Amino acid sequence: MNIKRNILLNPGPATTTDTVKMAQVVPDICPREKEFAGMMKSLRADLLKVAHAPADKYTSVLFCGSGTINIDICLNSLLPEGKKVLVVNNGAYSTRAVEICQYYGLPHIDLKSSVYEQADLNAVAQTLDANPDVALVYTTHHETGTGVLNPIREIGALAHQHGAIFVVDTTSSLGMIPFDIEADNVDFCMASAQKGLMAMTGLSFIIGNEEEIRKSKDYPKRSYYCNLYLQYDFFERTGEMHFTPPVQTIYATRQALKEYFEVGEEAKFARHRRVFEAIHKGLDELGFKDVIRRDIQSGLVVSVLYPNDPNWNFERVHDYCYEHGFTIYPGKISTTNTFRLCSLGTIDTPDIEAFFQTLREALIHEGIQIPIRY
Repeated sequence: MNIKRNILLNPGPATTTDTVKMAQVVPDICPREKEFAGMMKSLRADLLKVAHAPADKYTSVLFCGSGTINIDICLNSLLPEGKKVLVVNNGAYSTRAVEICQYYGLPHIDLKSSVYEQADLNAVAQTLDANPDVALVYTTHHETGTGVLNPIREIGALAHQHGAIFVVDTTSSLGMIPFDIEADNVDFCMASAQKGLMAMTGLSFIIGNEEEIRKSKDYPKRSYYCNLYLQYDFFERTGEMHFTPPVQTIYATRQALKEYFEVGEEAKFARHRRVFEAIHKGLDELGFKDVIRRDIQSGLVVSVLYPNDPNWNFERVHDYCYEHGFTIYPGKISTTNTFRLCSLGTIDTPDIEAFFQTLREALIHEGIQIPIRY
């Protein structure tokens, strides 16, 4: 099939290979068949390898939904009675965790800090010292709204020193930059198939400490569909998801993982990095400014400041690029007007060079001065 290739510079879903797309075209199958359960068992084992999680200590649990379902599941499932969550919050996606705590009525501390900076380790330590009832520390590895990379290894060490488990949203980092669940002091991480694995939307997964999951059986039951132990237990007893899985997405994810291991993580990490550097090069040549210090950027997302040009209109620039096969994405910083360019997906340097030629044409078309004015 001749499938049009779009270059997605948004923070997921990402540009996929045609082989991943075509992996969804399979004979119809009931997901309760043993053949399909065997496929999910193999998939769960492969996901542990992506996080460098030893199979004798960790397990992976699959869910049907977008990445946000993982945040919901971990927070409502892993908090014991009478204990608190500490959310280390320096961006939109950790703010989402705070909102989930609010919706469930979970006791929590919102340790909020600047979205332009990494999480403050001293503030984390002081908060844990002052709140011995914190049982779960939560943060986002890569704040996709800005591109800030948080010091999870250090936060995890503090959590463990204070007897808390450490839960990290790795949705937009796992499989794209180095991560080791044990070395990074993480008890639970999470992601979805359409980001680092470059598969399709609809499948999310949590990789976590199996002993802690079993302990959570006795914690308050706050959700039925989104309960981690319930899903884990059903997998262990039957090999199946408790409820209907996203069948075609699982086939696509299996193919994406095959390609992930064939390429090798080091080569994949290097490709994402050179795409990121090419984005910076293109921005510099046009005169755009990014809003996050480069030494704390993840290497996956660049937040770009809107120019002070009276002709600048993001929607019109977006539409011009979209019509030419490139997708750019608005920012997620409430106090600053930005857009984001991301190095996710199966793209490489020539794609970025072609994009910046199109962006230059869009700026000229809209009468926006080059180099960009601030």
